[in-house]
Amino acid sequence: MSESHSLEPVEQDVRIVMLIDDEPAQTRLISAIAARDGWRTLVAGDPETAIAMLGTREGMQISAILLDHWVPGDDACELIAELKSRRPALPILMLTTSASPLLAVEAMRAGASDYLVKPVSPERLMDALRAVTTREAQRRELAPLTEKMSASLDFDAMIGTAPGFRAALAQAAKAARGHGHVAIEGASGTGKEMLVRAMHSASPRAREALRIVDLGAIPSASVESVLFGHEPGAFPGAFDRQIGAFQHCDNGTLVLDEIDRLSPVTQGRLADALTSGIIRPVGATYGFRVDVRLFVTSNISLSELVAGGLFDEGLAEKLSPTRIRLPPLCERTGDIPALTRHFLARIGEQPGLKHLSVTDSALALLAAYEWPGNVRQLQSVLFRAAVYCEGDALTAESFPELSEMLGDQQAPLLGAQHEGVGITLYTDDGNLRPLEEIEADVIRLAIGHYRGRMTEVARRLGIGRSTLYRKLSDLGIDSAA
Repeated sequence: MSESHSLEPVEQDVRIVMLIDDEPAQTRLISAIAARDGWRTLVAGDPETAIAMLGTREGMQISAILLDHWVPGDDACELIAELKSRRPALPILMLTTSASPLLAVEAMRAGASDYLVKPVSPERLMDALRAVTTREAQRRELAPLTEKMSASLDFDAMIGTAPGFRAALAQAAKAARGHGHVAIEGASGTGKEMLVRAMHSASPRAREALRIVDLGAIPSASVESVLFGHEPGAFPGAFDRQIGAFQHCDNGTLVLDEIDRLSPVTQGRLADALTSGIIRPVGATYGFRVDVRLFVTSNISLSELVAGGLFDEGLAEKLSPTRIRLPPLCERTGDIPALTRHFLARIGEQPGLKHLSVTDSALALLAAYEWPGNVRQLQSVLFRAAVYCEGDALTAESFPELSEMLGDQQAPLLGAQHEGVGITLYTDDGNLRPLEEIEADVIRLAIGHYRGRMTEVARRLGIGRSTLYRKLSDLGIDSAA
């Protein structure tokens, strides 16, 4: 950790992060975390020092800034704007104790790339830092947001009509009413945590404890202690007894997120515990019986892991009497319009934001992208677009980097038989088209869809043939169109 303005030469491959914070304990902690991931930390205790550091030789090598919201002096958003005016390409992450989306909105409008709510685990902090400093992060509008909007807890909030997705929901709803363990598989961002919460709220244990353990965020040496607990003296630093997640969730539901991260040794211990129903804390000479229902999630198919010798076959069988696969968003592009409108409705409820509609040109653009980050990435992109939107609707212009990346690959969304959207409702500037123009397009679409069979067109539109022909005349539509 360096707190000086030294002008010593800086190696080109050294990654430097500036931390703006006046709390010594936190600066030491973050510096140590960053060092483990190969970062060198420059610490500035106040805004003036931070701005001065940007002009030093070390400051010119900074790859990112971490800003604590409670830094004394200038308002945090004003400081972000000042830093961005001096170094526009430098990503800034805000650390805050506030979970209010309003602060996130204000910080992002000032120029922040992301924000994290304290306390922040080392893994989440470094994941966020990597996300804004990788080459892929040059496309800022597609970068993930570390914090997520709170998820609804019922199946009605799971939006989508794609067959594979609906089949997964039906399987989950049936499994939720039972008592067996459940494994949920799917790529990152497909909605596994949301599904877990919906299943718990619909289960017989809905009023009992629910605890989610993110195994990917826990050092491997600490996993057994977190799951099973430990006795004093079980290992260096174990001064007190710790109750494990299994005991905390007795009669309730325990979620093991990223179960594929478990080490072989811990897999064995977990398999033994599930077989016997007895939990033994680390360092204990005793055990006790618990009644816990397990939901586990994995980004990789457990069958594939077992086949590759990377996961215990017996444990996989015990964990997954029911195995549910959530499809990636690229397999359910027809759900993108409904998901987009659902997310915009929720985003519009956040402080500092407003309810926005979305144009068909924007939906076509969103539908053309492959979404490697899945539903979570779509939500992040819409949130960023909403933060910067000055009109009443998101248009294709709201996603400039996405538009530039896709170019001519943009496929029209508007095949009525595919997406259920066949009429452009908005002009390019986001305003609604006149009703007369929309009505004319509806009639043209119906004539084409029913191949000029005017009786069928009138019947499907719910009007008489004479009314249809009058509208054709009034709107100047050729019935052969």
